Amino acid sequence: MFHGKMKAVTFSYDDGVTQDRQLLRIFEKYGLRATFNINSGLFGAAHAFYDKQKNRTFPHVCLRETEIAEVYAGHEVAVHTLTHPVLKDLSDEEILHEVEDDRRALSALVGYEVQGMAYPVGSSAVTPRVVDVIRRGTGVRYARTTTSTHSFDLPQDPLLLHPTARHGEKEKLLELAERFLALEPTTPQLFYIWGHAYEFERDDDWEWFDAFCRRISGRPDIYYGTNRDILL
Repeated sequence: MFHGKMKAVTFSYDDGVTQDRQLLRIFEKYGLRATFNINSGLFGAAHAFYDKQKNRTFPHVCLRETEIAEVYAGHEVAVHTLTHPVLKDLSDEEILHEVEDDRRALSALVGYEVQGMAYPVGSSAVTPRVVDVIRRGTGVRYARTTTSTHSFDLPQDPLLLHPTARHGEKEKLLELAERFLALEPTTPQLFYIWGHAYEFERDDDWEWFDAFCRRISGRPDIYYGTNRDILL
C-alpha cells in the first residue's frame, strides 16, 4: 500500500531543463509530486532542437548547479548519469563512473542520499550487463526505462522500472487516466508518467498537460508522491 492507499500517481522528468520551472508550477498547483533526473556533468549546457515541420527552434538549456536544490525542493532529484552516454557502449568502470559519480554529486547538492535513476538515451541502451553493474556497484535502488507498459502493475525489478506511459501519448494517457480513476483495486496500482519538460514547449502542450494534471489530482483514494516516496 502507498501510505494507506491502494493507488498512487507519480511523474518522472529528465535532463533538468529550464522548462522544469513551469512544469513544477503546474505540479504544485495541483498537489502533485515528481522525480527529476539530472546530469550533473551538464549543468548550464545550452542546446536547441529544430523542428522541421514547424520551422521552429526549441531550447534545451540545463539548469545551473546553484539552482538545483532550490528549484526541486519538495520533489525528488535522481540520477541521469554525468553526461548522458549510451551506457551499453561503456566499460563496467565507465558505467560506474557515470552513474555513481552523478549520484554522489547530486546527493551533495540536495542534502539527502539520491537513490533513484532514469536510464539515459532509452530502453535500447539498457542491457542485462548495464543493470547488473548498477545493481552491484552503485547506490541506485530503482531506475526507470522508457518502455511504456500501459499497465498499473508494480515493477518486478525496481532497476527495470517500466513506466505506464509517456505524456506525449496523449489519447492513450487520457484513456489510462479514466481507467485508473475508476479502479477500486485490491492490490497496489501505480500510474507512472514520464517525459521531458522541453517537449511541452515544442508541442504547445502546456495547457493540455495542465488539464490532465487537474483531472488526475485531488482524489482522496490516491497517493501523490515522488518515485522515492512510492518505491522505498
